[in-house]
Amino acid sequence: MQDNNKKDGFENLLKIDIAKIPEEDAGEIAERLRDELEKYNHYYYIKDNPLVSDAEYDLLFKRLEELEKRFPSLIIENSPTQRIGAPIEGGFNTLVHGEKMLSLQDVFDHDELGDFIKRVSKDLSMPPEEIDFVCELKIDGSAISIVYEDGRFVRGATRGDGITGEDITSNLRTINTIPLRLQKAKTERIPDVLEVRGEVYLAKEEFARINMRREEEGIATFANPRNAAAGSLRQIDPRMTAKRKLNVFIYAAVLFPGLKIQGHFEMLEFLKELGFRVNPHVRKVRGINEIKKYIENWKDKRKGLSYETDGIVIKVDKFSFQRILGQTSRNPRWAAAYKFPPEQETTKVVDIKISVGRTGALTPVAELVPVKVAGSTVSHATLHNEDEIRRKGVMIGDWVTVHKAGDVIPEIVKVIKEKRDGTQRLFKMPDICPACHSKAVRPEGEVALRCTSIACPAQQFEKIVHFASKSGMDIDGLGPAIIEKLLEKDLIKDISDIYYLRYEDVFSLENFKERSTNNLLGSIKKSRKRPLSRLLFALGIRFVGSHTSDVLADHFGDLDSLATASFEEIEGISEVGPRIAQSVVDFFDGRQNMEVIERLRAAGLNFGGGKREIIQKKDFTGKTYVITGKLKNYSRESAREIIENYGGRVTASVSRSTDFVLVGEDAGSKLEMAGKLGIKIISEKEFEDMMSDE
Repeated sequence: MQDNNKKDGFENLLKIDIAKIPEEDAGEIAERLRDELEKYNHYYYIKDNPLVSDAEYDLLFKRLEELEKRFPSLIIENSPTQRIGAPIEGGFNTLVHGEKMLSLQDVFDHDELGDFIKRVSKDLSMPPEEIDFVCELKIDGSAISIVYEDGRFVRGATRGDGITGEDITSNLRTINTIPLRLQKAKTERIPDVLEVRGEVYLAKEEFARINMRREEEGIATFANPRNAAAGSLRQIDPRMTAKRKLNVFIYAAVLFPGLKIQGHFEMLEFLKELGFRVNPHVRKVRGINEIKKYIENWKDKRKGLSYETDGIVIKVDKFSFQRILGQTSRNPRWAAAYKFPPEQETTKVVDIKISVGRTGALTPVAELVPVKVAGSTVSHATLHNEDEIRRKGVMIGDWVTVHKAGDVIPEIVKVIKEKRDGTQRLFKMPDICPACHSKAVRPEGEVALRCTSIACPAQQFEKIVHFASKSGMDIDGLGPAIIEKLLEKDLIKDISDIYYLRYEDVFSLENFKERSTNNLLGSIKKSRKRPLSRLLFALGIRFVGSHTSDVLADHFGDLDSLATASFEEIEGISEVGPRIAQSVVDFFDGRQNMEVIERLRAAGLNFGGGKREIIQKKDFTGKTYVITGKLKNYSRESAREIIENYGGRVTASVSRSTDFVLVGEDAGSKLEMAGKLGIKIISEKEFEDMMSDE
C-alpha cells in the first residue's frame, strides 16, 4: 500500500511538532501537508490504489486540522480538511445529491469519544445519561446515495465531492439487495420522494476470490475490500459490476417529505419495513458507558463477521436534537466514528517461493516466521508479482510489518529497513515454471509472469474444465466434479488424456454405472468431430476467444497451417492484433503444447480440412446477431453456425453495434435492451425467410 517515493515526506511531516511551529513557517508546512494528502486522495479515490493505510492517512490529516485550528487564517477553500470527498472522475454523468453527503468526525480512543459526548451534552444542555444515541457498525465499503420516486428506484450516485456524485444507476441496479420497488410499510406511507444513503461492500470471501482471480490474470490486486467495492461500482459496463457479488447496508434517509418519524433508530426500522437491508447490529443506547460497552463488545467479535468493519458509528438519535447540534462544512456535529486500531505485527521473511496458479500465473509468496495476526497464525504472505516486490523493497531475510487485507489475505505492509544487518538477499523471479519447467513469459502490459504450457500440472483442472465446457468441445457429462475425480485418481493429466480413457477407468469412478459410463464415453467420441474453431477455443490460447477462434479457423483452414504461421501473417488478419498474434505464436512454440496436440491428432480430433466457404447473403454478411430465448427449430449452436456460414457474427450481448436480435420463447433482458436501443428484432420465421432470400 506504500510506495518508495512516499516514505521520506510522510515520516518527516509526522516528526513536526505542530504546537511549536512558528507562524512564519506555518504556511509552508500547511502546503506540504495538503500536497501530501491530496496525492493520497488521488491514488485512493481516483486510481483505486492507496499509497498509505487508513491509519497513516488519519495521522497526517489530523496534523493539518491541528495546524489550521492553531492558525485559522491558513484555512483555504481547497484544503483537504474543507473537502468532503473525492473529485469526480470522467466517464460517468453526474448527479446532484438532495442533501450534502458529509464525512464523520473520527475519534480514536475513549478520551476523544468522551470529548464528543461532552460537547453534545453541553450543546443540548442535557446530561449524557438522558440522551439517546444509536450505535452502528462502520461498514468498510463505498458510500452511495439512492433516490426513489413513488416507491421506485430511479437513480443512484457515488459520494463524489459530497455535493455531486457519479451517476452509477445502471451498476446499482445489478445489486440484488437494493430494492427496485419499495414494499408497503405498516407505520407510514411511502413518501413521494425518498433519498437514502448506504454503504456498498464486498464480503471478505468475495474479496479474496476477486483478488485471487486478478492475481492469476496478471492484474493488479485491490488493497482492501473498500477499494474493490469502489472499483466495482465504477465499471463502465454494468455486467462487470454484476460479476462481483456486491452487497449493501442502508444506514440513513435524508429526504422523506411528509413522514412523522422523530429519530434515526425509528427511521432505520421504517427503512427495514420498506425492504431495505439495514445492518442487524444497530442498537439504541444511553450515555457514554453504554456506548463504550457496545464498542468493547465488537472490538474482537467483528472478526467473525463476513464483511469488514473498521469502527463504530455513534449518532444522536432524535432529529430535533440533530438540528440543534447542526453541522460544519465537513462533518455533522451530532455523529462521530470511533476507529478501531489497525492490527499489524512484525515478523521475518525466511524465503520467497513461487506458486503457480490455475491460469499459469507465477506468484511470489513470502514464507514468514509464524506470527499471530487478527486472531490467526500467519506463515505466508502473497507478494503478488515482481513489480510489487520491487515497490516494497522486500528481500529474503527482511523484518517486515504484516496485516490481513480485508481481515482475510495476509499481506506485507512495509519493510523495516532499520533492522537490516547485511545478511538479506535479493529475490529474482525465475524464467521457467517451477511446476513443469516450461518457459515463463511476461505478456506485454501485464504484471504477472505466466507458464506457457497447457500440460503444466498446476493448471490442469481449469484447463480441462474449459476444454470440456459447452463453449469448448461440449463433452456432455464431463463437468468439474468428474474432472476432479479423474485427476485425483491419476486417470488424466491433461486434455489429451480424455480421449484415451477406457471403459474400466470411467466405470471405476464413484456412482458410475454401465449406462453413465457409456454415455460419457459416447460424448467424448462425439466431441472428436467438433469443428476446428471449437478446438482452437477449447485449447485455451490466451486472448483467443470464441470469435477470434472463428476468424483464425476461417483464415487458415487447418490447425497445422496456423501452428506454423508467422507473427506477421497472424497479425495481418483483420480483427487480430499484435497481442493475440504473439500469444498464438508463443503457444505453438511450446514443446509440451505440441506434444499434447500430437496426442489429440492421434486420437482423431478434427484439425480442419480447409477454409470454410462463406455464402454471401445481404442480411447476414458483415452483420452482428444476438440470439435470445428458446428457438423451436434450431439449437443456439446450429443457429450460430448458419449465421456464420452466411458471413455473419454472433455476440453474447446487445449493444449499439448489434444489427439483429433473433428472439425465441421466454426471451429476457436482451429483448428489452434491443427495444431501448432501437435494434431490429426478428422472429424465427423471419430468420428463415432471410435465409431463403437471394
